[in-house]
Amino acid sequence: MNAAVRRPLVRAVAAAALPLAATSCSSDAQENPPAATSTTSAQRQDPTAAIPPPTFQRSAPMDQQARVTLDGRPVEATLNNSPAARDFAELLPLTLDLEDFHSTERVADLPRKLDTDPAPEPAAATVGDIAYYAPWGNLALFYQDGPAPSADLLILGHLDVSADQLGRAKRITIEAAP
Repeated sequence: MNAAVRRPLVRAVAAAALPLAATSCSSDAQENPPAATSTTSAQRQDPTAAIPPPTFQRSAPMDQQARVTLDGRPVEATLNNSPAARDFAELLPLTLDLEDFHSTERVADLPRKLDTDPAPEPAAATVGDIAYYAPWGNLALFYQDGPAPSADLLILGHLDVSADQLGRAKRITIEAAP
């Protein structure tokens, strides 16, 4: 078949498939209606409207102290009470070599993936946060504020350390506090 005949045929097939795709999407939407949200009609109409802040509370119970050293220097640290943080505590003690990632965080691979069920509401990481990036199974220590909230990034706790010290860290040791 020559190209002159093939192009109109491809366009016709694509045009016929589009209504089918739209019908399929709309029937799914009727079967699974979206959850109710507090978004105003102005926000629904204006995609540039401000996104409401996440419901994650940083003041959530932080009940487990941890002993942490960065490059041999002690640092105050606390883990939250999330399932992922409790599972992380099961891995302790850990000594990990840190690498820079996107000039925002220091990262290290964990020996295994953490249990993330049920996951807390997504929250954007801030300076000093200890986080777990579920898709890669790694630990992330933020020395700059992180990107927008993501369900893949779970905040495990917080380090009381300067951004400068955290940004230069090469090795971390984390132990359960007695």
